[in-house]
Amino acid sequence: MKNNRKWHISLLSAACALAMTGCFDGSSSGPAIDDGDGGTPPPTGSTPPAPYTAPSITSFAPGDVSATIRRTDFGVPFITADSLEGVGFGTAYAFAEDNICVLADQIVRFNGQRAMFFGPDAVLGSGDSKNVINDFIYKALDLRGLAEANIDGLSDNSKALLQGYAAGYNAYLAETGVNNIALPCQGRPHVRPITEVDMMTYALGVALLPGAANFLDPMFIAVPPGEDYNPTPVMAEATSYDMNLDLASITPPDPNPSELGSNGWALGSDMTENGQGMLLANPHFPHVGNQRFWRFGVEIPGEMKVVGGSLSGMPGPVNIGFNANVAWTHTFSTAERFLVYQLELDPSDETGKTYLVDGEPRQMEEKNVQITVATGPGTSIQLERTFYMSDFGPLLSIPGQFQWGMNFQGTTSAFALYDANLPNFDVLDHWLALNLAESTDEIYSIMNEYTGIIFNNIMATDKDGNTFYMDGSTVPDLSPEALDFLRNDPVSTAVRIQAPFTLVPGNSEAFMPRGTVPATRAPMLQRTDFVQNSNNSYWLTNPDEPLATSQFADSVGNVQGDEAPDYLLYGRFNNEQTLRSRMGQKKLSELSDVTLDVLEETLLSNRAYLGEAVLDDLIAHCTARGTTPVTTSNGNVDVSAGCTALGLWDGRMNKESVGAVLFREFAQRFATDPQWVVPFDRNNPTTTPNTLDTNETVLVQLAQAIETVQAAGFALDAPLGDVQFVERSNPDGTASGNRLPWGGANNIEGGFNVFRSQGAEDGTLLPRHRYDTLPGSQLAPEGYHITSGSSWMFVMRFTENGPEGRGLLTYSQSSDVFSPHYLDQTQFYSQEPRLSPIRWTEEDIAANTISTLEVSAPAND
Repeated sequence: MKNNRKWHISLLSAACALAMTGCFDGSSSGPAIDDGDGGTPPPTGSTPPAPYTAPSITSFAPGDVSATIRRTDFGVPFITADSLEGVGFGTAYAFAEDNICVLADQIVRFNGQRAMFFGPDAVLGSGDSKNVINDFIYKALDLRGLAEANIDGLSDNSKALLQGYAAGYNAYLAETGVNNIALPCQGRPHVRPITEVDMMTYALGVALLPGAANFLDPMFIAVPPGEDYNPTPVMAEATSYDMNLDLASITPPDPNPSELGSNGWALGSDMTENGQGMLLANPHFPHVGNQRFWRFGVEIPGEMKVVGGSLSGMPGPVNIGFNANVAWTHTFSTAERFLVYQLELDPSDETGKTYLVDGEPRQMEEKNVQITVATGPGTSIQLERTFYMSDFGPLLSIPGQFQWGMNFQGTTSAFALYDANLPNFDVLDHWLALNLAESTDEIYSIMNEYTGIIFNNIMATDKDGNTFYMDGSTVPDLSPEALDFLRNDPVSTAVRIQAPFTLVPGNSEAFMPRGTVPATRAPMLQRTDFVQNSNNSYWLTNPDEPLATSQFADSVGNVQGDEAPDYLLYGRFNNEQTLRSRMGQKKLSELSDVTLDVLEETLLSNRAYLGEAVLDDLIAHCTARGTTPVTTSNGNVDVSAGCTALGLWDGRMNKESVGAVLFREFAQRFATDPQWVVPFDRNNPTTTPNTLDTNETVLVQLAQAIETVQAAGFALDAPLGDVQFVERSNPDGTASGNRLPWGGANNIEGGFNVFRSQGAEDGTLLPRHRYDTLPGSQLAPEGYHITSGSSWMFVMRFTENGPEGRGLLTYSQSSDVFSPHYLDQTQFYSQEPRLSPIRWTEEDIAANTISTLEVSAPAND
């Protein structure tokens, strides 16, 4: 394989030095990358899935499109229709009743029209220019053009769902009137009727959330050396539009800025009381913004019946839920959905717009993009910019690190982003197939047919007690030679540690992805006890049968053959697990003959792994210190009162748990400098590291925690419910003042049922308030303000009489402050962590129906 790439030594010297110490051998001496077997047994192998045959289902029905919407307790809608078009119609109508402002915002976002309606800045008058950047990039990526060009080629099922959804949204908007819809988008001009193309554009945008959507700034400033990234006004009298961007703030982006996470368990016949499948679904997603879940159920009598929850604006299918035969959930995967390519610029082209592939020059495509920017009431300007595309993807630039035109270890380079989800047209067909599946074997076939679940692991179980796991992410399919190069080249592995992406040579076609990795080469496991994931990699899906590439490798670590699995781009193995993952594995190890009551209690017990591992030793250590001060950077601290508070802690993160706040703040410091006696051992990954090292550092960490709690104005023995709360924003973004006490753990202390405060951005322009936290803490003077974490969570089991489930949407169905379902599930959980019955049978739905609405519109309207 040809490779003329050279590297930027100053950027990577520290990482290279780390690599040379042997940190890639899977030992505990440093970060472990997929290249060793860690002594794990070889897999038993798997049979390729049977070809998938989609079941027959009515896409379109003759006559008007219609649906019946019955809302049950907590306002959860159950939608009945005679076709998929009707399912989409009823789902959209009900969703718009609850959350029209969220979807209206996202339609504008991915159509590249934010600046047209809201002006240049995401924060009005701030000068951040985020709306300008958003619009230019999504128009440059041409999501709407892709939707328009491909919508006729979609399956009839996808077209029916998209057409029905657009019609249902429009029917609600027409019947209600834009001046009567929910705040804050009431009467706003961006809330308009939509089309199936708008919905497809939105779906394509959602598929980019774990990839290209995080590179808007680097793509925007990507211009050849000497060119200006500022757009030009399309007016004869205007010559410039200066955005004054802070280029130093543009750094390699976090591929998971919202800290999306989840727990998912599929239990099989060996684990459950009745020998049938059970599922625990616990997505940790934002409670506000575009990634809110929404509960619902749909039915086409005799053809389809499914209940669960989906992300905002999903046109009909359930993302996480169950039908009569299978149940499934997802967790955010460690796999890489995108790659960054280093392009070797042609030295004979002084403009920097030509790159070499296998020694042959290729010209970058220049795309001129125009956007409209509102400048005041009724006034706007047109801006235009040229963007650059390569065969490897759109160009990006990160100043000083991956910058267009820089000398990158002797090679004048540019950089391009390859996103495997750009575009992804499988999303609707994939989730619809899961909604209709009848067994875990069929789910395997579905995973081999489609690549539409974007960034997710899947854990599934069926009524016969089988379980299934796969990392179903859309991953670029590099050749075995390319993967072996990335694995064996020491600088490549160093970049993978230092940067939040893999940097791939772009100077040869041999490095071009061949599409996406098929299911037959993705991490997969089928068992009859359990499969699980809590956002670590595939490796310990079940500790009794670890998964690793090396199981398929030769004696020097290279994977043999084009069809052999190679998990290099799916995340690490032989590596230390998070405390939350270890909490989940510990809970599973304690279970047998599981009942629905036990599974619900296990989900909501609010245990903390770190507390169970160190609390007794920590209390003994601080008790022995007595009143002798501990010195921190702020002075001397008497830890005795804190020690007393920890002695009162019950080890849980419930509202009434005294000492829980102090322990969380201790955990915050401990996470930055863990003090363990027994280090991580890859042969005992679920129980190591362990045993608190009772040294002075630990006492300083406790003293710092005491300082933080006191600086925030809370007593050291304050119950968690006095500190941790949910508080919604008013429609104008101000704090409502209605604070609900909240029980629940956090990742930092090894919680399982996790809650936290979300970051500054939630993917929408909808206003909301935030509280500034103290340095090095998640604690604000107001407390722990919960805006993210456990969202649509449920437990279920199959029985001889059908599925039985309990669930809750912690932030409730509606974002409309005047809806009776704006806060009802939230108040239910605040009183006590618990779930409520999921209505499944017709008798149960009918008995708990609180409203019925018949909706219809002319076909394809």
